[in-house]
Amino acid sequence: MCQAAIYPGTFDPVTNGHIDLIKRAHEIFSEVIVAVAANPSKKPLFDIKERVAMLKKATAGLKGVEVVDFDGLVVDFARKQKSKVLVRGIRMISDFEYEFQMALTNRKIAGDVETIFLMPHESYSYLSSKLLKETASLGADLSSFVPDFVEKALKEKLSAKK
Repeated sequence: MCQAAIYPGTFDPVTNGHIDLIKRAHEIFSEVIVAVAANPSKKPLFDIKERVAMLKKATAGLKGVEVVDFDGLVVDFARKQKSKVLVRGIRMISDFEYEFQMALTNRKIAGDVETIFLMPHESYSYLSSKLLKETASLGADLSSFVPDFVEKALKEKLSAKK
């Protein structure tokens, strides 16, 4: 096994695709630090504490997986954690351009931190938190896309916003 890896994201909310990537990363790295970005510019539906709590619950059975929040540059966070590896997921080719641009920018800022890309299982390749929030707002059954407690929290949060 290799050193610890950082899997950063907004996770608003966590999906089965995210969980799949955490498990895949954990097969490669002895420790995976799931770094939940504050990222207020994305205007998340769930606050940082809620997102961290959902991820902790979703990964509770995975030894060697830690969930923490962070604010600022992910490469600075990686250095503080003494990690040289960022894990990013690529679902579709449309993700690649953005992720590649971000990886090259991070490399320019912090040449000692590498980005590796993992693909989720094909059954999750089309999933996104944004899409799930939209479908949940229309009353869709999300049971095959997110853990049950996430579906419940998502529907409660959306109904409170109405």
